[in-house]
Amino acid sequence: MTMDKPEKLLALADRCETSARPDRELDAAIYEAVGYQVRRKPRTLVSNRVPAGGIYQQGSLWKALGPVSGNIDIAVSILRQKAPDWRWSLQCLTDEDNPSFHALVADCSASGMLGALALCAAMLRAFARNPTPDRVVDDIAGNPTQGFRCSRKLDP
Repeated sequence: MTMDKPEKLLALADRCETSARPDRELDAAIYEAVGYQVRRKPRTLVSNRVPAGGIYQQGSLWKALGPVSGNIDIAVSILRQKAPDWRWSLQCLTDEDNPSFHALVADCSASGMLGALALCAAMLRAFARNPTPDRVVDDIAGNPTQGFRCSRKLDP
């Protein structure tokens, strides 16, 4: 499966930057945009047997969609699976009223209300600019939040 066109990736990145909270529909859209086959959970389904948000296919296995828009570790794992050689960073910038996050992935930046949303937006912008072939790394080694750092914005 291939990634979406750059215009769709950029529109989805904008959606991540303007979102104020995690969203299961956004999670499914991100998985689809980076090349996974996704089956969304029907809204009328009441059973607990289908995971929230739906499932995605990785190789021959179907797995539950992770809350990529709300969990930094899941966003990093997708980034490492799809582009293991890309460098990334995430900063937490706070002032008195407005905490925000700024992410940089492969020289593409984005901001968001949550670290995962900022990282997803930057990742989508990087994929729009530099599409990579679908490469899946089965074992994600090391600490998934290795590039995370938090700093406080100081008043002048």
